[in-house]
Amino acid sequence: MLSLVPMRAETSDKAEIVTQMLFGECYDLVARDGNWVRVKLATDGYEGWIDHKQHNPVTSSYYQEWASTKHPRVMDLVQVVTGNDTRIPIGIGSYLPFFDGMSIRVNDETMVYNGRASNSTASATTAQLVKIASNFIKAPYLWGGKSIFGIDCSGFTQQVFGICGYQLPRDAYQQVSHGEEVHFVTQAQPGDLAYFSNDEGRIIHVGIVLEGQTIMHAHGEVRIDTLDHNGIYNAERKRYSHNLRIIKRITF
Repeated sequence: MLSLVPMRAETSDKAEIVTQMLFGECYDLVARDGNWVRVKLATDGYEGWIDHKQHNPVTSSYYQEWASTKHPRVMDLVQVVTGNDTRIPIGIGSYLPFFDGMSIRVNDETMVYNGRASNSTASATTAQLVKIASNFIKAPYLWGGKSIFGIDCSGFTQQVFGICGYQLPRDAYQQVSHGEEVHFVTQAQPGDLAYFSNDEGRIIHVGIVLEGQTIMHAHGEVRIDTLDHNGIYNAERKRYSHNLRIIKRITF
């Protein structure tokens, strides 16, 4: 069990990180290739290769129970879970399998967790969503990242909405299929998702709309910039960094 496991595009430590597996997350075993294991996350169906030394198998009965249960998520920036002879650091957004208010269960091991946890049975309000998002401010940008110590634009939105109880797909071009369109930027509300495209029209970026036509997004770091009908304006660089394509509103 680890706090974070990189999932790679190919069977090499030098290969691109396509996403990360969070503590407490389950996955299907898809294939093996030497010292590498190809896995498919149970949460969003994303696939990638992990080092076999980071492979932590669970029983089929545990997997089925895990997949049919909605699990709380870590709300503190950094916490620890403690077992009989194990102490694992975990970050915000990590899963807390079968959390009972004091302990979690990972396969056949029970571990203690004393931090804050999300409410897996209640939908978050817009104010709560924005507050959770603000925890990621200044998190450095990392392609394929999903943690407070490195995160990309769609990893950021997936994490925030996941903590709030709504499962988004992994990538921005997949996420854009969720929600109802908001036709004008002036009608956007906090918590809406704004999507941005490249010159070919492909969705390549996403962020969370805030009050006052501003947006929180991962670009170099998780930061807040101005949003208008053209896109994201970076006041520090005095130029637009992303071209607005569409705004979507997700109702929990």
